[in-house]
Amino acid sequence: MACFLASVFFLVLQSYAAPPELLQAAVTLHTLDLEAGISANVSGDLPPPGTSKRAPHSIIIGVRKGGTRALLEMLDIHPEVAVAATEVHFFDWDENYAKGFEWYRDLMPYSYPRQITVEKTPGYFTSPLAPERIRAMNSSIKLLLILRDPAERVVSDYTQVYFNRLESHKPVQAIENLLVRNGALNTRYKAIHRSLYDVHMRNWLRHFPLEQIHIVDGDTLIHDPLPELQKVERFLNLPPRIVSSNFYFNQTKGFYCIRSDGRERCLHESKGRPHPAVNSTVLQKLRSYLREHNHSFYRLVKRTFDWQ
Repeated sequence: MACFLASVFFLVLQSYAAPPELLQAAVTLHTLDLEAGISANVSGDLPPPGTSKRAPHSIIIGVRKGGTRALLEMLDIHPEVAVAATEVHFFDWDENYAKGFEWYRDLMPYSYPRQITVEKTPGYFTSPLAPERIRAMNSSIKLLLILRDPAERVVSDYTQVYFNRLESHKPVQAIENLLVRNGALNTRYKAIHRSLYDVHMRNWLRHFPLEQIHIVDGDTLIHDPLPELQKVERFLNLPPRIVSSNFYFNQTKGFYCIRSDGRERCLHESKGRPHPAVNSTVLQKLRSYLREHNHSFYRLVKRTFDWQ
């Protein structure tokens, strides 16, 4: 609109033989407005034609340190998937949920009608409120849940917090001091509670049928990503587009990286950090405590996993 008004003003001045200095000012204004319009277009302020922001068709609900970022990045290979760039925390953080659905949708990527939108927030799986809130938005939404060995997930959870605290110059504790208190396993430790998959899954099954929740084996995804992604494609009713050539094993990092659209990329350096050695007695206590929860989870989802 500004460009249009500047153009009209410029023509009027020409028609009525305006003074040269006023005419030059109009030319400058006209040029600046055109440049601003072009700049806005180039910077991506305007959405691609035929796209819109839509509520997600699928959500990766967790689990934290289960491989959610790897799953999202790998799904992003598919041409019919548009992924949200950041973790939104809409359904698990009250302050965000209070901002309303339009705020949430505005954080989604622009997508074409043929594409599905996917967002991931690992905190949803362990949130008491997220299942009910997501169901209120869309009772038929397809949910993705990526899980790994729950004991290994606890150690990975600790490792992330450990490095975050180091970078923030905060004091750190050995993992054994967090896992054990007064000679017994510290079951109040948040990292342990997040690994009680059966407890959290029961809450989700109160609001969604099992058929709407696809469980990705995070341990398998790390070592052989293609079969797990093909299962996800089928669950989401996507045409098969992800192939073996989309992945290559990075010997230095020790995990698979992605190759697509002529580019190669690996997960952030914070992913795949080496875990600390854990006292074997303490680790055995942790595994023993989790074992019954694992079997309870197997019964809930009607399948087993190769967890110790």
